[in-house]
Amino acid sequence: MSDSTQNPPPEGSGYQPPPPPGGQQSAPGTPPPAAPMPPSQPGYGYGAPAPGVGQPADLLMRFLARLIDFVLLAIVNGIIAAIVVVGAFGLSGGNGFGFGTGRTFAAGAVSSVITAVLYLGYFTLMESRNGQTIGKMLLKLRTQGPGGSTPTTQEALKRNAWVALGILGVIPIIGGIIGGLAELAIVIVIAVTINSSPTRQGWHDNFAGGTQVVKIG
Repeated sequence: MSDSTQNPPPEGSGYQPPPPPGGQQSAPGTPPPAAPMPPSQPGYGYGAPAPGVGQPADLLMRFLARLIDFVLLAIVNGIIAAIVVVGAFGLSGGNGFGFGTGRTFAAGAVSSVITAVLYLGYFTLMESRNGQTIGKMLLKLRTQGPGGSTPTTQEALKRNAWVALGILGVIPIIGGIIGGLAELAIVIVIAVTINSSPTRQGWHDNFAGGTQVVKIG
C-alpha cells in the first residue's frame, strides 16, 4: 500500500498547505512587511533649531546690539535736535549761541529733552512691540518678558529708563556732566550683573520684573 502523504493532492481539491511555523502566511502576491526603520538621530538639519536658540544671550552680543542702536539713534537725534534748536533759537544775529547767554542754556535743555525722549521712546516702543530693536534684529536676539512673552510697555520702560538720564542736561553747567557720569555708572553695573548672572540677566532686567534677552537664531 502506497503512502498517500507522499503524493500531491489533486488540483481543485481545495487543499491549502499549512502556514510556515512561527508566522502567518501572506496572501499570494503580497510583498513581505518592511523592516522597521531605525530611530532618527538628532541633528541640525532641515526643521531642527540651530544650536543655542532660546539660550540667554551673552554680554558681547547684547553690547553690540546696543551699540548699533545707539549709533543709529545718535544720527537721528543729531538731525532732529539741530532742526529744532536751530529753528527755535537761530544761529545768527545777536549773541547767537555765545557762552553765558540764556540761549545757550535753553538750547542745551531742549536738546537734552529731545535726546531723552527719543532714546527712551525708541527702546520702549520697539521692545514692547515685538521684543526687538534694530540692533537685536540684526544680531538675532530678542527681549522676553518675565513669562517668556513680549515685554509689556511698563516692563520695557523700566528696563530702559536709564537711557533717559541725559535729561539731567537741563541743569545748567553741570547737568550734562552728571547725566553722562550717571549713565556710565549704570552701564558698568548692568555689564557686571549680566556677566555674573547664570541666566545673563542684568540689574535692569531684574528691575523690570525679570526680563531676559535670548538668542533666536
